[in-house]
Amino acid sequence: MRIAIVSDIHGNRTAFEAVLADLRETAPDLILHGGDLADGGASPVEIVDRIRDLGWQGVVGNTDEMLFRPESLEEFANNPPRMQPLFAAIREMAAATREALGEERLAWLQALPHKQIHDPWALVHASPDSLWRAPAPEASDAELESVYGPLDRPIAIYAHIHRPFIRSVEGMIVANTGSVSLSYDGDRRAAYLLLDESKPAIRRVEYDVDKELQALSACGLPHAEWIAKILESASPQMP
Repeated sequence: MRIAIVSDIHGNRTAFEAVLADLRETAPDLILHGGDLADGGASPVEIVDRIRDLGWQGVVGNTDEMLFRPESLEEFANNPPRMQPLFAAIREMAAATREALGEERLAWLQALPHKQIHDPWALVHASPDSLWRAPAPEASDAELESVYGPLDRPIAIYAHIHRPFIRSVEGMIVANTGSVSLSYDGDRRAAYLLLDESKPAIRRVEYDVDKELQALSACGLPHAEWIAKILESASPQMP
């Protein structure tokens, strides 16, 4: 059986359409999403509606939670003063995305589960206990085992960090899907995870970044220029 996990689309319709075209080539038997569908891009409504039309099951992400429960950002954002400009920009973008989505779509996001547990794999957005905190690719085997071992599956899959990787640790494989949008690993291409007979692989997909930059410029999203810089550089930057 072939399974695809597509995550962290962040309202990037151009990248998402490119991934859908690649999925038609890889032809998985099942496709799931890993959360963070709408916030931080030019096309939040279109992405949520398309995921719903496709009928993909998935999990809730931290920016999804931030949209239907704004206080979750405040709970996470207890940071030094130097970080406050970043979180102020995130609040403004989230407010605009929240308004665009409307109550019914927000309710759909809120109903997404925190975990998908299957055999032989499990999917969470960040970690089993948090939508906001997850190990980096450089984490020790002991940390990965400690965080994802409680899922009690041979393959643990997560997203959130926008840096895809596959690691073998004691008794399990830990895989990160990467991000359809806003890659943080220096590679501007979209990323998703493909499980082929339980063997995970990262797929990278070229898309028209300039087209998405034009969409961002025209969409009216606050701080769209910040998102544009990330798309151009494929790394996180302060607004």
